[in-house]
Amino acid sequence: MTTTVIIELNKLDADPKNVRKTYDPAKLAELAANIDAEGVLQNLVVRTGEKRGRYFVTAGERRRKALLMLVEQGKIAKDHPVECKVRDGAKATETSLSENVFREEMHPVDQFEAFSIMAAEGKSIADIAAHFSVTEIIVRRRLALAKVSPKLLELHRDGAMSFEQLSAFTVSDDHERQEQVWDNLPQWDRQAYRIRSNLVTDEVASTDRRVKLIGGLDVYGAAGGAVRRDLFDEEGGGYVLDVALLDRLVSEKLEEVAAPYREQGWKWVETAFQRPDWIFNIPRIYPEDVELSAEDQAEYDALVDEHADLAEMIDNDDAAERLAEIDKRSDELSERKEVYQPDDMARSGVVVFLNHYGKAEAAIGIVRDDDEAEAGNDAEGTEAGDDESAGEDGEASAETITAEERAPKFTHPAALIEDLTAQKTAALRVELANNTEIALAAVVHAMLLRVAYPGYATEQSALQLSLTHERIEKSMKQPEKCTGVAAFESLQENYGRKIPGNPADLFDWCVKQSHDELLLLLAYAAAHSVNAVETKFSDRRKGIAQANQLAHALNVTMTDWFETTADSYFNHVNRRGIEQAVLEAQGPEAALAVSAAGKKAEAVLIAERRIKGSGWLPAPVRIAADPNAEAEAEAEPLPMAAE
Repeated sequence: MTTTVIIELNKLDADPKNVRKTYDPAKLAELAANIDAEGVLQNLVVRTGEKRGRYFVTAGERRRKALLMLVEQGKIAKDHPVECKVRDGAKATETSLSENVFREEMHPVDQFEAFSIMAAEGKSIADIAAHFSVTEIIVRRRLALAKVSPKLLELHRDGAMSFEQLSAFTVSDDHERQEQVWDNLPQWDRQAYRIRSNLVTDEVASTDRRVKLIGGLDVYGAAGGAVRRDLFDEEGGGYVLDVALLDRLVSEKLEEVAAPYREQGWKWVETAFQRPDWIFNIPRIYPEDVELSAEDQAEYDALVDEHADLAEMIDNDDAAERLAEIDKRSDELSERKEVYQPDDMARSGVVVFLNHYGKAEAAIGIVRDDDEAEAGNDAEGTEAGDDESAGEDGEASAETITAEERAPKFTHPAALIEDLTAQKTAALRVELANNTEIALAAVVHAMLLRVAYPGYATEQSALQLSLTHERIEKSMKQPEKCTGVAAFESLQENYGRKIPGNPADLFDWCVKQSHDELLLLLAYAAAHSVNAVETKFSDRRKGIAQANQLAHALNVTMTDWFETTADSYFNHVNRRGIEQAVLEAQGPEAALAVSAAGKKAEAVLIAERRIKGSGWLPAPVRIAADPNAEAEAEAEPLPMAAE
């Protein structure tokens, strides 16, 4: 039986049986503001306390804490009357659980309509937020839905569109265009980012690498550019409206980076908004190692010593600032250890481009075909000039020819060359087989040539090792959302900074590395060749199957790398596939909820909610069971019964 009574606030205590233990201070402050404006709209549920005249708050602890906050602010008295429902304490936990679990948040479209009514009445954003116990940004985001077509709002209300998809339409207020985009996009390709990109084809997002290069929207805005802010972006992003201005700022930034190269004597220097594909397939020249001057070496050594002393004081702000200065100066001095020769610079150039991460990067020492041709013509001219000089003073030239040069030039027969080099190869094979450290370095060298210097360095190894590295991103619908792709790109970036820039230096560098470092490099290079992609017409069935053995050896847990969601799976299969997934993961009762759904979009939402946290994975992404382990388990003798 439940009775309603008025109880003074200072006689209400927290109930130890209340299932909610964690409270967000910011949310409590919002609730307090709402109670201050509207009063307590829902009665607290209490049970008789252990001391006479006191009560435990079984359901409504957030409201009690918010009321106490108002007491601290001097807005209500300690004995403020609170309307409460008194229930039997025997079911306190069940009551608390029901109050917390079965409470449903207000639908976003309902919020939008309610907020719009109050806004039309002249209520401020802050007043609306306080009234509904939400943040001001939530109010602004809901009011932004006024831009969305009523037809699309109803689709979301009916469960045929997610809120993320609905929010994407707020980038435009053209209802006809919004409906057209929704209808034209394939059902499996209606992700929020695709909707936005179709609606703002003449705008550039704040996440674009061009915006990152110039320093963000604030820099663009300071140059006079118009910005449209995105209320649904947690990072406060937006869109560039003046693309021409943005491109001009990017060009200026790239020119700033290119300016020092123009002064260094390179034959040509160019800028580009992205890395040109052609630079991977043409030769490059590399710097030569030189000794630092005595003065520079002394400064470098002093910096190293100072760095070691300051490293122990890293918590000190002054020390940290000085360490940054030391690192910068040390890098400047280190760059002097590598010098490009003037002759090489005179026949090659530099491309300064915008990389994938929004930073300016330089490809140095690029030798184009016309550079080689001009260099060849210059060389021919020089030789002709030398011949003419010799003709003018033939006797002097003859005197400079040595006896060795006068002897006929000897050339080995091709068959003999083949015989002798075969014997050389045999000796190298035996020696390499007996030297595990050099063998490891040589294998790593050959493999790294394939993966780190694509296009022009693969023939610089005596080892005939072949490593195939296929780009798997083309097989994915959304590679930018793949956790594995992002992690591997990070590995490539880290190792790319370690190995030398010139492939000709790679072998000597490998030989100098420790055994453990070589093993890490070997694993990194070998990882490029892993391929378990099943294509429609594949001739690698056995190799693909072996990937499961590899996964077991590596103890791979695919749930660490893949989560079954609407975007990653359910949007791309039919109703039968959705029902089968839920049946496998949660059983027949859950599958019935999916089959009862009126539309596929609703079935997708139900399935995503049911699957979340279950660890269920689609069959193609699972690691198949290890047959060897199963066979061993079957062969294991049963334990004997005790006598």
